[in-house]
Amino acid sequence: MLTHTGTNEIETENLLLRKFEYSDSDDMLKYWISYPELQALYGEPAYTTKDEVNDLLNKYITSYEKKDYYRWAIILKETNECIGQIAYFLVDNKNHFAEIEYCIGLHFQRKGFATEATKAIISYGFDKINLHKIQISHKSINIPSKKVIEKCGFVYEGSLRHYFYENGIYVDRLYYSILRTDFMPI
Repeated sequence: MLTHTGTNEIETENLLLRKFEYSDSDDMLKYWISYPELQALYGEPAYTTKDEVNDLLNKYITSYEKKDYYRWAIILKETNECIGQIAYFLVDNKNHFAEIEYCIGLHFQRKGFATEATKAIISYGFDKINLHKIQISHKSINIPSKKVIEKCGFVYEGSLRHYFYENGIYVDRLYYSILRTDFMPI
């Protein structure tokens, strides 16, 4: 049985994972949410105005009332800037698993922040929520995300071939998982 805790603050060496706040909107626009090529990698539209971002933030913030809602702003502790987001966007109560999505601003990629945030919520998922399995996927064209997933200890499970049709080509969706029994605390 899952123990839902809601989105609680998590601190790592370089990051603070916390609930989104309306004051994050400028950083979101500056670093990640307004970039179509970045947002498309995890199936989200680009948001180009502060009003659009505030509408999205309102959705996030009001959802924090639900104990089974898990979405964190990724805050770089050194600068106190919101450089991305990470979430359990799918939580399956019956089968005791959840699926992760994340997005890190282009300027902050390849610095280990996505791996650090992902490892932190894996630990949270097993230790606090009592998940049995955590899954994650990426588009076959997103090689940096594949590297993050592998560094976090996920095991490749399979591909959904030609899952997406983008810019005139078909793109596969690759799935990975980690089980509680595979997990070693970070």
